[in-house]
Amino acid sequence: MALTDEAIAKIRSMIQRGELPPGSRLPPEPQLAAQMGLSRSGVREAVKALQLARVLVVRRGDGTYVTSLAPHLLLEGLALAVELLQDDTLLEVMEVRRMLEPVATGTAALRMSDEDLDVLSRILDDMRAAADDHEKLIRFDTAFHRTVIAATGNETLTSLMDGLSSRTVRARVWRGLIESNAAHHTIDEHHAIYLALRARDPLLAQATALLHVNTSESWLRAVLAARPAEADHGQGSMSR
Repeated sequence: MALTDEAIAKIRSMIQRGELPPGSRLPPEPQLAAQMGLSRSGVREAVKALQLARVLVVRRGDGTYVTSLAPHLLLEGLALAVELLQDDTLLEVMEVRRMLEPVATGTAALRMSDEDLDVLSRILDDMRAAADDHEKLIRFDTAFHRTVIAATGNETLTSLMDGLSSRTVRARVWRGLIESNAAHHTIDEHHAIYLALRARDPLLAQATALLHVNTSESWLRAVLAARPAEADHGQGSMSR
């Protein structure tokens, strides 16, 4: 593992220094190993690791290349990591969203096209029609917020927010909202965000987005807090 880590560090350093720019082909494995003063097996494992991280791509019969290093590639693993986070850390993720999403929504108010706003309007109609179906609501909710964040034109922010907006978290929140008959209220919050964006009012857009994220965070806290009680109740039933 130490040799693999060293090989990873050296390849990353070559990329950072511009010796291996995006889209460039790596030297053949024997040459690269000799160049770095490491074993071929260490280099091979390093390439596999960097391939999983979307830094490198192996083209069969052609060679190994540096990817475009675009944010959507390099941050792709964030969503997988968020899916594995446990309760307290999920709440930390919501806190990060609360820091980023309202400001991003305010920025989008100044940059959204009329076509983007029309897309949001159609998504809102879909959300209202699916108010009792949490699976559909997750899909429409994801599409709504991604349309807003993408309108900032900041690919890094869009990729980061995609990763933080875990499907698992959304599922828990929407399931709790439906079970408590609060889904319509949250859909109304989406409508308020839409109206602020349509008005091109960045401060109002930021405020409505903050209210919405706070609502989602509160419901997630409630869902997570109910879990231990449900577990205790289940154990009690089994003991009887």
